[in-house]
Amino acid sequence: QEIFTDPSYYGQIMVTAHVHIGNYGVCEEDVESEGMKISGLVCKYFSPNYSRPRAEGNIQDYFEDNAVVGISDIDTRAVVQHIRDKGAMNAIISSEELNVDVLKKKLDAVPSMEGLELSTKVCTKEPYSFGDENADHRVAVLDIGVKKNILRCLSDRGCFLKVFPMDASFEDIKDWNPDGFMISNGPGDPAAMPQVSETVTKMIDSGIPVFGICLGHQVMAISQGIATYKMHNGHRGINHPIKNLITGKCEVTSQNHGFVVKREDCENHAEMEITHVHLNDNTVAGLRLKGRPVFSVQYHPESSPGPNDSRYLFDQFVESMKMVPA
Repeated sequence: QEIFTDPSYYGQIMVTAHVHIGNYGVCEEDVESEGMKISGLVCKYFSPNYSRPRAEGNIQDYFEDNAVVGISDIDTRAVVQHIRDKGAMNAIISSEELNVDVLKKKLDAVPSMEGLELSTKVCTKEPYSFGDENADHRVAVLDIGVKKNILRCLSDRGCFLKVFPMDASFEDIKDWNPDGFMISNGPGDPAAMPQVSETVTKMIDSGIPVFGICLGHQVMAISQGIATYKMHNGHRGINHPIKNLITGKCEVTSQNHGFVVKREDCENHAEMEITHVHLNDNTVAGLRLKGRPVFSVQYHPESSPGPNDSRYLFDQFVESMKMVPA
């Protein structure tokens, strides 16, 4: 359910290698945004029955209420292998039109994810607050598809948050007098967001601590002249191994991204340091600016779902705010 409602998944059809979907039911506490964000589900077994005591309803009703389509009785492991070998691709699910040639024509009209800006579909339209107004730190969150658990992780660490829409000006955000900036996760191609990149550049130049997650990490890199590119099949799931190059420790992480920053650009950047790498393909998983309170990661330290190995990054962000003179 966390994945169903994760804004980073907006417009995507989800394929589950796990056999059973739905036996946990659905629970309002597990949502990461308002309403489902995936466009469809492909699974092996779709169960309308559930046994979890805290569940409030079944997955069949949940999909119908959100007008999201699904297809079951599929050998999803074979589908996953196909995507692994052939790369991420557009797909279509239909219960009405059954002519394959007609469906192929419809599919041809679907744009590629490359060059697609999707954050406007999922970000807030108006600023809103989250947490205790009397908390120790004030964090301005630039919403390009933020998950609720990012807000919870910061609030739990003594932060009062104000979430701003992606088109908010730096001046309006700065007028709130934040102690730190959070650049959220989100969907789409980071290179298709030049206005957001300009805002992030001003945040970095302000000297106030900045923390970017997933799409926020990519936009931060672009703001510093580092390019991104679309991956063959992306990183999806809750068991991706990364290595922290600062501590030498390994972490199991939750990831969902189809784009990544160019490693050679990072290595040739005088002020940029690679802090984390993905152990499966050696892609960049974390960055920081030398001598400045600015860092980012490609994965989801807030998890939901997934492991909590990387929650320390929120502590690191809070500590960086404490170090900046008032």
